[in-house]
Amino acid sequence: MRSIRGSRRTRAGLSLAAALPLLAGAIALAAPAAQADSGRAGLAGTKPLWATGTADKGATADGNKVTARVYLAGRDAAGLAAYARAVSDPSSASYGTYLSAKQAQDRFGATKAQISEVTKWLRSSGLTVTGTTQHYISVSGDVAAAEKAFGTQLHNYAKGKHTYRAPSGTASVPRSLDGAVLTVTGLDSAPHKADHQDELPPPDAVFRNAGPFSSYYGSNVAEKLPSAYGKKVPYAVKGYTGKQLRAAYGAGKATGKGVRVAITDAYASPTIAKDAATYAAKHGDAKYAKGQLKQVLPADYTKTEECGAAGWYGEETLDVEAVHAVAPKADITYVGASSCYDDDLLDSLATIVDKHLADIVSNSWGDIEANQTPQLAAAYDQVFQLGAVQGIGFYFSSGDNGDEVANTGVKQVDTPANSAWVTAVGGTSLAVGKGDKYQWETGWGTLKSDLAADGKSWTDFPGAYTSGAGGGTSRTVAQPFYQRGVVPNSLAHANGGLNRVVPDISAIADPNTGFLVGQTQTLPDGSLGYDEYRIGGTSLAAPVIAGVQALAQQTRGGRAIGFANPAIYDRYGSRIYHDVTDHPVKSDLAVARVDFANGFDATEGLLTSVRSLGKDASLKAVRGYDDVTGVGSPAPGYVTSYGRGR
Repeated sequence: MRSIRGSRRTRAGLSLAAALPLLAGAIALAAPAAQADSGRAGLAGTKPLWATGTADKGATADGNKVTARVYLAGRDAAGLAAYARAVSDPSSASYGTYLSAKQAQDRFGATKAQISEVTKWLRSSGLTVTGTTQHYISVSGDVAAAEKAFGTQLHNYAKGKHTYRAPSGTASVPRSLDGAVLTVTGLDSAPHKADHQDELPPPDAVFRNAGPFSSYYGSNVAEKLPSAYGKKVPYAVKGYTGKQLRAAYGAGKATGKGVRVAITDAYASPTIAKDAATYAAKHGDAKYAKGQLKQVLPADYTKTEECGAAGWYGEETLDVEAVHAVAPKADITYVGASSCYDDDLLDSLATIVDKHLADIVSNSWGDIEANQTPQLAAAYDQVFQLGAVQGIGFYFSSGDNGDEVANTGVKQVDTPANSAWVTAVGGTSLAVGKGDKYQWETGWGTLKSDLAADGKSWTDFPGAYTSGAGGGTSRTVAQPFYQRGVVPNSLAHANGGLNRVVPDISAIADPNTGFLVGQTQTLPDGSLGYDEYRIGGTSLAAPVIAGVQALAQQTRGGRAIGFANPAIYDRYGSRIYHDVTDHPVKSDLAVARVDFANGFDATEGLLTSVRSLGKDASLKAVRGYDDVTGVGSPAPGYVTSYGRGR
């Protein structure tokens, strides 16, 4: 997953057939304003936890430049949160009573007077106003001016192997502004970037799967390879396509017609329209109608090298092709950010909300919760709440590193999936059998063991953990109302408090039972050409669920579902969910996989391994709600349940 200026995020949840590193998303709920002196109001969370006395390397030189964003609180933050809950809760009399974008801004947005007063204060402090939107005012200036404006000194602090600037105390604003400022970002110069939660091959070189393959789960058993868990295992599927996914998740005759889905990532693939059309034609998906696929792009791109801009092309390609495969008649709008930093990703989300470009928004990027900051959490949640009051729902990948211990050494969840105002999408391993029949799902978690040199056994079987669906208990976000009575207390209290647990719902993510995607890549001879490969990660699960939600919205006559979590949990315990567990059959499960050593052909040899399923670090998929798959995955009846007034 990827983040923004001051914080950077990475593409989340893509997993290629070759186990590449996964990344994930981030964000927390707004904290209340801290107390400052009698003439000023503190902005909680603006001093990062790593800015400690022992890490302090002294004051930042007054002449150094600072660029920052001052986010506006609007006129009724508490009223916004309350209204967002009311219109999203099926038990509320206000359920579905959404506002237009203009009504939301007029009722909850910053007033002209507030913007004027904040602007006047910033300029009087010596800062230069470089831009103004209905959400924030951007400024630049030297350190001395920033210190005057925000009432705190800026120091340099050691963080790991680097040194970054940060406030030495909580930033504050004049109390006379009467709560007009939500928070400020940019005083802390440490990068907070988002990662896409996916394991993608380098976009500048083609990636191919070697095979042998199964055409559906279990169709091709690896009889000549060693047994695993006491039996011969099937080869990994070549990659599921739309027909198989639609059958697995109960699409029926629904197509998503008339429903608008948006996708956010950083940058933009220059070949997305051609690639998407080629893929649809090759795999029986509906042809794109004129105007069905659109892109809304920034005027300029920044930090392209730092963010690995080309690596985001595959994320966009997966997201678009997955949504279309599941909901072939839905309109898709891709909204690209100018970089992988939080401020720019926030701009993309705000563009969707301010212009109400879609009712369903798929997001496959993020970060670990340890990298989140309260001020960014507040800015994100404000956008999510403004979307909720308009009937817009946001779906985020839960992450691809399980409990994150193997990745970071600390058990934690990913963000923005941890926000109480988004739907966190977890991941499964999916078995679709002959005739597109759903067989089972496990929680996505992979152990890998390589074929021994003599070809007669698996080395250190079942092997080491490679990747799995993100999940667990947040340390920063309180338990939302819709999880009460559903999420087990053992999970909600895992960190001592009563907190949010991730994910909410799940779908296919395991790259070993993954989705076939088609993309223009650089071929071995240096030319560009369309090619296909199997991929997975919760970057797949999020757009699949977005597509399923588009089908569900169509069944209710196109009326927006909006922020879906209250409705998702309202359906908990019914047969419209697959109750996913790690042991859907009596024996442990695994698949055999053969990969090209160089990623595209056999000239440098083949790598054979066995991948165990349902082994997600310390996380367990069990009966009922769990922190790998949430309430489960959509089953037949889920889509049509929204058309029955539930």
